[in-house]
Amino acid sequence: MRLSTLLGKRLKEKPSDAVIASHTFLIRGGYARQIARGIYSLLPPARRITHKIETIIREEMDLIGGQEVLLPIVIPAELLDESGRYGSAGPELVRFEDRTGRGLVLGMAHEEAVVQLCRSEVESYKQLPFMVYQIQGKFRDEARPRGGLIRAREFTMKDAYSFHAAQEDLDDYYETCKTAYRRIFARTGIRETAIVESDPGMMGGNTAHQFMLLCDAGEDSVMSCPHCGYLADSDVATGVIEGFAEEPQALEQVETPGQQTIEGVANYLKVPTRKVAKVVFYDRDDSDRLVLAVVRGDIEINEAKLARIIRREPVLAGHDRITSVGAVPGFASLLDVDPDRCRIVVDHSVAGLNNLVCGANKVDWHMKNFNLAREVPNCQTLDIAKAREGDGCPHCSKPLGLQRGIEVGSIRQLGTKYSQAMGMRYIDKDGSARAPLMGSYGIGVGRLMAAVMEAHRDDYGPIWPMSIAPWHVHIVAIGAENQDVARAAEALYDDLGAAGIETIWDDRNERAGVQFADADLLGVPLRIVVGAKTLAKGGVELLRRPERGGQIVPTNEVVGLVRRKIHEDLQGLSDLLP
Repeated sequence: MRLSTLLGKRLKEKPSDAVIASHTFLIRGGYARQIARGIYSLLPPARRITHKIETIIREEMDLIGGQEVLLPIVIPAELLDESGRYGSAGPELVRFEDRTGRGLVLGMAHEEAVVQLCRSEVESYKQLPFMVYQIQGKFRDEARPRGGLIRAREFTMKDAYSFHAAQEDLDDYYETCKTAYRRIFARTGIRETAIVESDPGMMGGNTAHQFMLLCDAGEDSVMSCPHCGYLADSDVATGVIEGFAEEPQALEQVETPGQQTIEGVANYLKVPTRKVAKVVFYDRDDSDRLVLAVVRGDIEINEAKLARIIRREPVLAGHDRITSVGAVPGFASLLDVDPDRCRIVVDHSVAGLNNLVCGANKVDWHMKNFNLAREVPNCQTLDIAKAREGDGCPHCSKPLGLQRGIEVGSIRQLGTKYSQAMGMRYIDKDGSARAPLMGSYGIGVGRLMAAVMEAHRDDYGPIWPMSIAPWHVHIVAIGAENQDVARAAEALYDDLGAAGIETIWDDRNERAGVQFADADLLGVPLRIVVGAKTLAKGGVELLRRPERGGQIVPTNEVVGLVRRKIHEDLQGLSDLLP
């Protein structure tokens, strides 16, 4: 490729909306252009990179028995009705109708589509297990797209789905996919990716893990223990919360005029916020009951944990909904609430603590010395607390740390959530009709490219690993108006191309500073500088990105040396594979 004919410009200025390096370089380097909020067109350098990522993914999926399919991005709404997801999904799911009035959605995930395909093809246990995968576009109407391709609304994703007759078989294949994912990330240059316990989310299932590139640019919070290695996404992380013990005191009603916040009540009564019970009302659970959630006043409710308990996305309740069960907003508590019309979810942090302050369900009044075991006997407690930095590790009790991470892949066991609901059945050995167990395995292709940018870069641009670099070699011809320089650069370009080495040649008559700045933004791992000075020294300069100085190599030795360096880089990645 001659740089003079490459579509796309490299820009000097940082995009105004870019807050992380990969987003900046994505635009400045001519990799992508935004067409609408969270929607991007990819230019040739990015497409060359994503094509190589897709090739690596295909090779690894094929190695573990994957069969590639292609599912439609437009999916009939009735399939999501079958699974129950049409009504439960929020506005991120784009719903529309065709000209006949038939409901359709844009696929943001393809569980329903893959079950619809496979239920017509699978009849017997003898056809299990199997895995199918696709690399397909998806659309998710994110409320807050950010970070360029880190969180886009339209994106390309590899999603795979496995089908099994037994839990043990699903467990084994789940581990096989973990290994395949570690290989994919090692081959694309981010071997340091960590496996983190995660929330299954709207996809469902009981077991889920994310593959995280831990870095400051990440949008996800990860709780980590440096002592035992515990890692969990903040949506599922559990922290050991230090309690306090006191001799129980008699329940007492106290006036708290105008105090409707945790901080206000705590200050008014001169107690720490940890001694105030926080009550939050959510509109409804899966049985349409109002949800009353209670945690300690210094702790936040983890709504992802709560969602798994109430089996519905938590939505804060309005005034009328709260008062309908006898509670008083701002002064609410567990006391005198109708349990038949309200689902009560109390966090572990409240259990066993004596003498808390809680609402009296009476305007301008609270109760002192509330004790859960005494006032609400036999009340079940659950984990709905958001783990905090400094809480105890659930495995070793040492203090937890907080890190940021970019999710580059996810795997989850779906169980029979979709196959059961959608009527997919196979005939077992005993002649019974059963719903197969499913696993789901996803990798965002564009996000992975952006994550590699974050992991491999300097202040001037990305440093692409050889395995996914848009080209292997970048020729910079300094003073191309000099005929000797131009002829030497073109001859080298032809020789490298003839040897099958992917090469881009900056054949423009630009200043050296412009050429080097553009080369940094393109991030090609090997750079060859051809100029009058290098030719006078007997050859050309060969260096690695991000080096600023290299070695002079005779022109007749360049191709062989470049080939060896490419092989060494690729072999180095292979040597690190699990």
